[in-house]
Amino acid sequence: MTHDWWTRLYADDQPDAGRTAAADSLDDRFEAAARALDHGGDGFPGRRGPTGGAGPAESPGRVDDRPPPPGREPSAWPEADPARLDQLAPDTELDGAGYGALTVRTVSVRGDSARLRGRPRHDAQLTARFGAGDDALLLLAVAGSHPGASSGQRAARTACHRIAEAVGRSHAALLDDVRAGRRGALKSGLGRLTGRGLGAPRRPADDADGTAERAAWLRCLLLPVDPRCRTRLFFGAGPGGLFRLRAGAWDDIEPEAVAGPVPVTPGGTRPSVPPLVPPFRFRAAVARPGDTLLLCGPGLSEPLRGAPELARELAARWAGDAPGPAAFLTDVQLPVEGHADDRTAAAVWES
Repeated sequence: MTHDWWTRLYADDQPDAGRTAAADSLDDRFEAAARALDHGGDGFPGRRGPTGGAGPAESPGRVDDRPPPPGREPSAWPEADPARLDQLAPDTELDGAGYGALTVRTVSVRGDSARLRGRPRHDAQLTARFGAGDDALLLLAVAGSHPGASSGQRAARTACHRIAEAVGRSHAALLDDVRAGRRGALKSGLGRLTGRGLGAPRRPADDADGTAERAAWLRCLLLPVDPRCRTRLFFGAGPGGLFRLRAGAWDDIEPEAVAGPVPVTPGGTRPSVPPLVPPFRFRAAVARPGDTLLLCGPGLSEPLRGAPELARELAARWAGDAPGPAAFLTDVQLPVEGHADDRTAAAVWES
């Protein structure tokens, strides 16, 4: 016996089951629940003053960095497309590992602003080990898109995957250059890889109408596992931060941006109109035992630079041994008023 009740129930031509003729969408129900929880307010901070007088309406599409109301955990998922479920990304990605003198922690977590409004995380991360034993090379990559981009998380993931694929194919040569101290060759080669990761799509057909979204920033650390090689390589482009915790104090060691090479097309020719690629940044540094190196996107670098209390708190928590993954996640999410964007970070403890 066949049953078509499910089809009829969810068919587009079926009337709404509510008491009004208006459509009853998921957004409508979320708004109603938020109003109920807020005891008469609309559930969104800043729209209603402390005395109940109505505030200015939020502009459509405007990304709001205001934190959620205290006492309520934001947890709305973004709307899913059943035909594109491979584009869904979890709220949080957490990873960690230990290799000899290196202890690594990475996290990418959706900001409270996106959680409250049911928007997807627009940052991404990738961790990978290429090679084995003392010949292994660790890659920590973090990337992000513009907060308002409709498929920004996919663009950020693509940038991470591209750079990892390129590094993986050349990891033996890269490690040889690191050990030999060939910084000029490393800067030139990694600059080209970064430009390709943030530049034009892999195939012209992927951007036939010129609307393909690209990652806004990409930042990476290359770490040799060999304990005799203490060189740490940073490279990337776009906003974010590179910090070093040494002797209990933070040093902002973000390198200056330099003009990067124009990415080439798959055919090997330069495009007539080069894509907009942020200036390239590169730094090679020698680590000391006790150092903590922090690579992060703008969601963490901005409050770390602008809120001394956050910098002091993280310095106190991270000055000793590396925290466990769960504690690292908690630390990265320490709230700062006015900063509710995604937070993505990779940290390395040296012993």
